[in-house]
Amino acid sequence: MFGYLVADPGLLTEEQFGRYRACYCGLCRCIQERHGEAARLALTYDMTFLTLLLSSLYEPEETAGEGKCLPHPIEPRTWWRSDATAYAADLNVALAYLKCLDDWEDDGNLAALAESRVFKPAYERTAAAWPRQCAAIGRAMEKLGRLEKERIEDADAAAESFGELMGELLVWREDRWRDTLYRMGHALGRFIYVMDACMDLDADTVRNRYNPFRRYYGLADNDRRFGDILRMLLGEVLYYFDRLPLVQDAELLKNILCAGLWTQFNKRFKKEESDGKGPV
Repeated sequence: MFGYLVADPGLLTEEQFGRYRACYCGLCRCIQERHGEAARLALTYDMTFLTLLLSSLYEPEETAGEGKCLPHPIEPRTWWRSDATAYAADLNVALAYLKCLDDWEDDGNLAALAESRVFKPAYERTAAAWPRQCAAIGRAMEKLGRLEKERIEDADAAAESFGELMGELLVWREDRWRDTLYRMGHALGRFIYVMDACMDLDADTVRNRYNPFRRYYGLADNDRRFGDILRMLLGEVLYYFDRLPLVQDAELLKNILCAGLWTQFNKRFKKEESDGKGPV
């Protein structure tokens, strides 16, 4: 359920794309410094979005630089980071750790079990530093796991669990913006869960895996059905997003929410259109 919060580079200016990539590189470096080289394997663009959002809202001091690293040993990369980057780096490894445990428990995935052991020390540090957020991740994973094991095809309940997780993650500080950030994150988490479920519907059905939308498998108008649901959920995300006093990176963040977030959905259904299965 991660990897959807990406930008659409084709709609970014050169300056915006440079800022976006430098944020990603700063997050990667921060993960390595705080949690070790192996923890970089967990890096996601979702936490780049979180860094941009919180940095734009709170405007913490940023440090920037340029240099080579293990993933890019030849060409130096520009990077920037702030206190929001450190927060996102910690949550990145916490999410990776609990996702690995979930994969191990659900599928007996030995690789996931091995990865969880790599991430465990970093998770323990993060849980000590951010207990509320880590507890929320654990509760959400537990609820989702129970729904999956009992095969309860209740999309609202499943999406609600992931919404609670994302709501807590967006709340960095207990201040005047807490409620707005939580509500935005809650709506965003529900959107992401529904997006992931509709994207995985065919594969989950064929493999007899849990998906709350299995009753819609094979229907010709799923692109419109899911698109309508997702647009409604995204409208709620944008409602709370617009209530935040964002200036720096506001257009970049809107690109992620209004364009990049649809990248995988559009690729899939555009392919179906070209295969003669129906319009997007």
